[in-house]
Amino acid sequence: MRFSIRMLLVIILLQIQLKEPAQAQSATYDGYLFAYFEGDGTPALQEQLRFAVSHDAQHWYALHNNQPILNSSDISSTGGIRDPHILRGAQEDGFYLTCTDMNTVKNGWETNPGIVLLHSNDLISWKSSIIDLAKLYPKEFGSVKWVWAPQTIYDPSVGKYMVYFTVRKYENEKLDFYYAYANADFSGLEEMPKLLFAPTYGGIDGDIIFEDGVYHFFYKGNTKDSLGKEFENGIKKATSYSLLGPWKEEPRYLDVYANTKTSVEGSSIFKLNNADEYYLMYDLYTSGKYAFQRSRDLVNFSENAEFFEKNFHPRHGSVISIYQAEAARLSAKWSGVPDELLKNTY
Repeated sequence: MRFSIRMLLVIILLQIQLKEPAQAQSATYDGYLFAYFEGDGTPALQEQLRFAVSHDAQHWYALHNNQPILNSSDISSTGGIRDPHILRGAQEDGFYLTCTDMNTVKNGWETNPGIVLLHSNDLISWKSSIIDLAKLYPKEFGSVKWVWAPQTIYDPSVGKYMVYFTVRKYENEKLDFYYAYANADFSGLEEMPKLLFAPTYGGIDGDIIFEDGVYHFFYKGNTKDSLGKEFENGIKKATSYSLLGPWKEEPRYLDVYANTKTSVEGSSIFKLNNADEYYLMYDLYTSGKYAFQRSRDLVNFSENAEFFEKNFHPRHGSVISIYQAEAARLSAKWSGVPDELLKNTY
């Protein structure tokens, strides 16, 4: 049997991976993994989980020929997922992924009462659980209309993973953020969700990052006039010294499109591997583009938007850093990893 140089490299990296713990592969990360759902192609296939990778966080390549890595019908109650958020476990305990359980092609935008929780030890095999708030807590959430864009963050004060998301109820159009701690195997919630943050005019697509003793809460917010009519929206931020708040809202908008006709959503923040710099990325959902702005302190952001180069059309996703051995594992399973991430650096 003949092997290509590329295939031999993948095999060598996988052998190294089997001998060493995943976290010990190198002193620093080697690339990035982007979890997203697709915004182009056959509508019935768009609301599915997909992966892409990059060696520099700017040039992105879809895995598996931009086909789903999991079938939504196997993991969700609606047959569709949106807004995937991926997190590397803080305790070397695998990877955590959450999604909105929603199929707009089949059901429209009228209602989605739940989310999906997934856990993996290797980024390849995933165990999933469906969380339907309306069924689990009928008294408190029986009238829930939307449960949107769930995300996970580790709370070191209690040693647990907190899941947070936007909730809108039929009797109240306001969009507020709720939270609950996940159980030990990430298959459910420990208790009924509680209010986490109530932005003045509501908010969606929350993303929390901790840096230098401060929690930074990015989200899509808006501003309304005295009659309740929205006249501005975009990416905003709130801060707190505690993960559970109270949260202090900042009045300004961070994205460069806030005062334009271009709308953005799905903001997500991540740190570069080898630089003291962050990318605040967001989805220009009406144009099919994905932009980012730079920051070194999570306070000041670049005044111009830059755009990812990619061979796919992502919608509201998230990014984590990965090791070279993890990239090799992804390549062996789905292909599509660029050579820059598979070159031997050992």
